[in-house]
Amino acid sequence: MNKTIQIDSLDKIHEAAREFILQMGNATVFAFNGEMGAGKTTFIKAICEELGVEENITSPTFAIVNEYTSNKGLTIFHFDCYRLKNIREAYDIGAEEYFYSGKLCFIEWPEKIEEILPEHCVNIYITVQPNGSRNVDING
Repeated sequence: MNKTIQIDSLDKIHEAAREFILQMGNATVFAFNGEMGAGKTTFIKAICEELGVEENITSPTFAIVNEYTSNKGLTIFHFDCYRLKNIREAYDIGAEEYFYSGKLCFIEWPEKIEEILPEHCVNIYITVQPNGSRNVDING
């Protein structure tokens, strides 16, 4: 699956999230790459809302992982690995168990834990364009 989704503005993010969901297929682990401020958390939040999560969706910066349940019973794990100091901390929270659980896993700052990401992980690259829009490149 190689596709680019364009997010022209914040008010079009849910449209982009719906398009992303259509591209997910059977994949469950998604690594969101992008510079600070690229919109990783905002896009993941929109995806979760489109999947039926009604609770407050926030960045798990300090908790490392948040768990959400959609109104359809879908479990989603949202990781923010930015504050991890080393790979050992990922092992300590049981990251591998989440990745192989069959549940949806959305991972921010995956480069911090690259060595334990499963082979079936789909890489997402969010890049800010000169006009402020975002390109979401799906490679998996």
